[in-house]
Amino acid sequence: MTTGDWSDIENDTIVAGYFSMLSDELSGRRYNKAAQNRSLQDQIGRSRGSIEFKMCNISAALRGLGLPTIKGYAPRFKFQMSLAEAAARWLARNPEWEVALHGKEQRGLAEAAPLFIGVAPTLRNAPPPEELEQMQRIARRFDAAGRDERNRALGYAGEERVFHHERATLSQYGRNDLAARVRWVSKDDGDGLGYDIASFTPEGHDRLIEVKTTNGWERTPFHISRNELEVAEERREHWHLLRVYEFARDPKAFELRPPLQAHVSLTATSFQASFG
Repeated sequence: MTTGDWSDIENDTIVAGYFSMLSDELSGRRYNKAAQNRSLQDQIGRSRGSIEFKMCNISAALRGLGLPTIKGYAPRFKFQMSLAEAAARWLARNPEWEVALHGKEQRGLAEAAPLFIGVAPTLRNAPPPEELEQMQRIARRFDAAGRDERNRALGYAGEERVFHHERATLSQYGRNDLAARVRWVSKDDGDGLGYDIASFTPEGHDRLIEVKTTNGWERTPFHISRNELEVAEERREHWHLLRVYEFARDPKAFELRPPLQAHVSLTATSFQASFG
């Protein structure tokens, strides 16, 4: 059996095997981890245990990239950046993969139960610092936030899910009158208003919701525009950021309220150049 550092060819091979199983899992198809392991042993000459350990490393790399991971392969950290690079190469060669997760028409959302709204990430529930730093480094290098932002199918699906969540929640409170008035404004009026969904509290107060969706875990970074920040400040009594995560598998969410600086670190990632 081969030992020592993994080559790019070996990393590419095992990453392809991981994505094959992940695709089956997310689609509800049966697959065999043991058979995949044996196939990889034949292809790259690594031991069963080495391949199992590397699969867990891939889970950690994909968490940094803001992607879902295979159940049963708990993330293991302290891996080389070359593994994340292999995952990024696979995504570049298969651009349709992420689009396909949400490119099909969503069915049954109108009847879906409200989203589970949990506790937002805090310092108290953070993973160990060295693990968090490695995931953040991968997210920055490969622009996980930008990829989510450019994934229009994902953004659309997330907004649609929240639209029906708001209507279902109001109906549960006996406010069918308000549920009927919830609007998906980014779809109907465009993206310039600084929020995506115009909803209400059960008491009838405005509830303006900006939706940020990822297939990754709850700490995946996200982009927010200057306009969205300005609207958050101007309408801080009514503005909410609803962060939807693990969307491809079992969507969950948490809310952030202005000022956002109290919850997240805001980092300038681009600048506008003007003359005069």
